[in-house]
Amino acid sequence: MELIEVSGYILDEKTEIAKRHLWPNQLENHGIAKSKVSLSKKVMAFVIENYTRESGVRELNKVLAKLARKYALKIATNKEFKKTISVDDIKENLGVQRFSKEKWQDTHVPGVVTGLAWTAVGGEILYIESSLSKGNGKLTLTGNLGDVMKESAVLALEYIKSNCKVFGIEAKMFEENNIHVHVPEGAIPKDGPSAGITMATALVSSFSGKKVKKRIAMTGEITLRGKVLPVGGIKEKILAAKRAGIKEIILSKDNMKDVGEIKDVYVEGLEFHYVNSIKEVLDVAIV
Repeated sequence: MELIEVSGYILDEKTEIAKRHLWPNQLENHGIAKSKVSLSKKVMAFVIENYTRESGVRELNKVLAKLARKYALKIATNKEFKKTISVDDIKENLGVQRFSKEKWQDTHVPGVVTGLAWTAVGGEILYIESSLSKGNGKLTLTGNLGDVMKESAVLALEYIKSNCKVFGIEAKMFEENNIHVHVPEGAIPKDGPSAGITMATALVSSFSGKKVKKRIAMTGEITLRGKVLPVGGIKEKILAAKRAGIKEIILSKDNMKDVGEIKDVYVEGLEFHYVNSIKEVLDVAIV
């Protein structure tokens, strides 16, 4: 049996699917005439971004079914309501927003870097935070990280240690400071090698005291020699970057072919930097 991988939808695609198919079907299923209730693209996008988190539209269909039931009840009980559904109406009928729109956080301080991850519900942005404190070189990793992600952090630190002069870092800093690497949202398990270059960049930023360029994100595996290897889920990660307001993305040169296969509408407005080594990553990312 052949497995066919289907990529997730972008917001515009979900909105069109919902407007043309899902919402009309739910109105029909609940006996509501189209002339009774109107849902604009803007409000539909609000529903998608604030009440669903998925690569497809299955959960969205359930949310729209709930909304249709609310309006079917209003009609059955002769309760007055506005024909055009507003954002306030959505909040009233669907309750508190379940999710917040992914957005790049303007935390422009050394040691904080934006990465890109692939999950079961599509691409997401994640932040890698690194800080130093007086100590003896102990490395602490927090944020519910899996074994592979922990190995990436150790690998990144060892590479930076062995090449500290190249990055303008004094060797004694590794002996006189403890290093803490944290990935927020600790309740969510995280794993995989694709945060390698993000962790390396966060560590160099912390040790050097230099900030990372604004609105830039990255994804890529690293080796002990400082090479940057390709990773998967590129389309989903690019979509996550666009949703969050990212402007530049750093990828392995071997991922260039993956970007080339993606429709122009998905990559429009993004600048890509293709690299072979950690040094090239830092040349682009560090201010």
